[in-house]
Amino acid sequence: MSKAIAFHLQKGGVGKTTVSGTLGCQSALNGYKTLLIDCDSQGNLSSWFLKEPSKYELADVLQGKCFASEAIVPVDNIDNLFIIPTFSIGGSLKNYSETKLVDEPFVIQDLVSELNKEYDHIILDLSPGLGRLERAALIASNEIITPMTPEVFSLDGLEIFIDELKKLKKNYKSNVKHNKIIINSYDERIKQHRDIFHAAESSGRFTVFKIPVDPIFRKSQEANAVPQLLKVRSRGMKQTTSDSINEINKTIWK
Repeated sequence: MSKAIAFHLQKGGVGKTTVSGTLGCQSALNGYKTLLIDCDSQGNLSSWFLKEPSKYELADVLQGKCFASEAIVPVDNIDNLFIIPTFSIGGSLKNYSETKLVDEPFVIQDLVSELNKEYDHIILDLSPGLGRLERAALIASNEIITPMTPEVFSLDGLEIFIDELKKLKKNYKSNVKHNKIIINSYDERIKQHRDIFHAAESSGRFTVFKIPVDPIFRKSQEANAVPQLLKVRSRGMKQTTSDSINEINKTIWK
């Protein structure tokens, strides 16, 4: 059965794109036909995996300028991974979200429903904030998973997001799940990181995962490469990172 997951917290800089892209790669490496949808007007996920802009992007699909199949691009050097890109030049997605999306709140939900027939796993990468575009993407998903950094401000942002999500689910009669957190850039040696992890875990509301600090993510984004496959001076992803990614990937797609 196909499943769509959105990775979101309204706070910026928590690694939403890194987590989305890496878990999309892992899903594809495990043999599942996986689609990334870049719902961030900055297009960071697209610039990570695509070296050149494609003919069509997400905004074109949502506005009916092309079919979804025309905008989908295979990611080089990895089987089973595809992306509907967004490119920031011209701001087409941002303009659409600020003008027409108010009249089409379920347009992304309709798109995901259509794509569910062809893809095993769908991942939506969102921009910070909780505007019309983010809300439309959240209600289009089966599950929302929150990446956060091990900082006090991230915990505050999580509480705000939980409250906003309750309102969203009520207003749109959505039953989207939200019971998993991924603490990104985690360093076991740092007491604050351990404290934040235990605070999130002790709430009893979430299953909490950790992704260790690993320079492979930055290097893979600079190289337009899959982090699990990249080797720099014979060094690749740390084993602890690989183990974490595999654990998260196995759990979220159950």
